[in-house]
Formats: sequence, C-alpha cells, structure tokens
Amino acid sequence: MSVIESTSTARPPATRKDRYTISEVAALTGLTAHTLRWYERIGLMPHVDRSHTGQRRFTERDLGWLAFVGKLRLTGMPVADMVRYAELVREGDHTHAERRALLEETRRDVLTRIAELQDTLAVLDLKIDHYGTICGGSPS
Repeated sequence: MSVIESTSTARPPATRKDRYTISEVAALTGLTAHTLRWYERIGLMPHVDRSHTGQRRFTERDLGWLAFVGKLRLTGMPVADMVRYAELVREGDHTHAERRALLEETRRDVLTRIAELQDTLAVLDLKIDHYGTICGGSPS
C-alpha cells in the first residue's frame, strides 16, 4: 500500500491500540457497524482479523484504509471504482499504473466539480451583492 493508503487516522498516540472492535471503529470513524460490515462484504475492506470468538478486530492499518476510503467517497468516486481500487491494491505492486489511472480519472472529475462550484459561487456572490445594494446595504 502507498503511504496515504496505510496512513492512520489523525488521533493522538495515547488513543491508539493494537486492535479495535467494530463498535470502537464505528465511534472513531463515524461509520455505522452496518456500513463497516457492508464494506467488508463487497470487498472494499481488506481481510479483517477475527478474535477467537469471531468478533472483528480492526487494526491501525484498517483505520488508515477507512480514512482513505472516506476521502475517495468525498470525491464522488463510485463504489464500484472504490472496490476495483481495493482489488488492485490486494493484487500487488504490478497494478500501480491501473491504480494511478483510476485516481487520475477521479481527480479530473473533482477538478470539474470544483470549477462548477466556483461558477455557482460567483453567481451567488453577484446576487448577494445585488440584494445588498437594493436593500440599502452595501455590497459584500
């Protein structure tokens, strides 16, 4: 995994430990236990270790992966593409080019959305200035 894929979530070292239960991971990530199980079921999560009683035991590496997946979700990357990316990671280093291509495509999509949002913001600013002027206030 690359540095970002294995980077742990931003928590002070004092709160880190070797293994986390699904409820602890849910509390740390804001994801529900249902979502975590679903991520595992669809192949978005790597293999999650189990205790002798069968309970999931997540690691710091799992938390780092979940943080990365959270960033991918924020980009608007389709779940199918996230699962494909996870599969490529599991397949090994020979998939670097394909992983990069997926991320570059997502980056282009994000840049397009940013440009659209900037245009939308400019229209809002014009309207706000207009109403500021006609309402007797000063433009922003």
